[in-house]
Amino acid sequence: MLVVLVLAGCSSEKPAAAPAVSAAAGGLQSAPGSASASAPASSTAPQACTIFPADNVWHADVSKLPVHRDSNTWVASIGATAKAHPDFGAGLIDGAPFGIPVTVVPAGQAKAAVTFEYAGESDAGPYPIPKNARIEGGTGGDGDRHVILQDTAACKSYELYDAHPNADGSWKAGSGAVFDLRGNTLRKAGWTSADAAGLSILAGLPRADEATAGRIDHAIRFTAPKTRKSYIWPARHAASDSTDAALPPMGARFRLKSSVDISKFPPQARAVAQALKTYGAILADNGSPWYFSGTQDDKWNNDQLNSLKTLKGSDFEAVDASLLMVDPNSARCRP
Repeated sequence: MLVVLVLAGCSSEKPAAAPAVSAAAGGLQSAPGSASASAPASSTAPQACTIFPADNVWHADVSKLPVHRDSNTWVASIGATAKAHPDFGAGLIDGAPFGIPVTVVPAGQAKAAVTFEYAGESDAGPYPIPKNARIEGGTGGDGDRHVILQDTAACKSYELYDAHPNADGSWKAGSGAVFDLRGNTLRKAGWTSADAAGLSILAGLPRADEATAGRIDHAIRFTAPKTRKSYIWPARHAASDSTDAALPPMGARFRLKSSVDISKFPPQARAVAQALKTYGAILADNGSPWYFSGTQDDKWNNDQLNSLKTLKGSDFEAVDASLLMVDPNSARCRP
């Protein structure tokens, strides 16, 4: 009888509480502090809102998983010599902010109606969109124009793709999804989200505060130039017409090889690289090769992040994340 030992799995540690956005700095800051040590504990205290539970696949340690049988083929298709690129940071690039901004929704935020191009695969509105909601690429951006709304009171993430405000306060978008951050529910099979793979974008964004603290406890979202017309767990949607088996499917999970020396990377880059070793990266969209997403935040140090550009495709390998799966319709993974 063949016995398969899974030497990796979901973290037993509770994920860090979801940070709040600093409107003044245009970035992310730590969530408000807890009660002082002298205050009595309360069994009725509200549970901190983390970005998915500790047993969610985004928090799975993949450092010991076996290499996927198609790893070399997939890496070659993405680009073995292509340089890694942190597609996030501080300030402006070509006059526009870069990275994916996160807007924390204040308690009691009024909701706005949203109409969708792909209404059949979108979660119907209304969505709690503040007037100052930040759009990827800025208000005049012509890219993916993601709007990510983090509602820490309800512990939900509202995520929009190709979002545009209307004069009357309503919005139009390509697609939209709502995620319960306290659960492990995946979208319906075949459904997109604000991301091509049908996954949460918020879950895959490294944040400046956690990098500065030295620990990123989740996988990172990334893109590849060409993908296959298929998806694997935990992805729920494909975005390709190609059936070429050499191309990776949406949801494919990669990790930075343990042999890659990151000890000389500056702190923020080292934290990102260590996350890529421990938690890996999930293929979530079509785009430039080895482009890793993160938050738009002035707390990032671009000079430090540029160290990640020394990594190349051959420094990564695909892993067989199916060994973590408990249920194909749940993001919960094996411990």
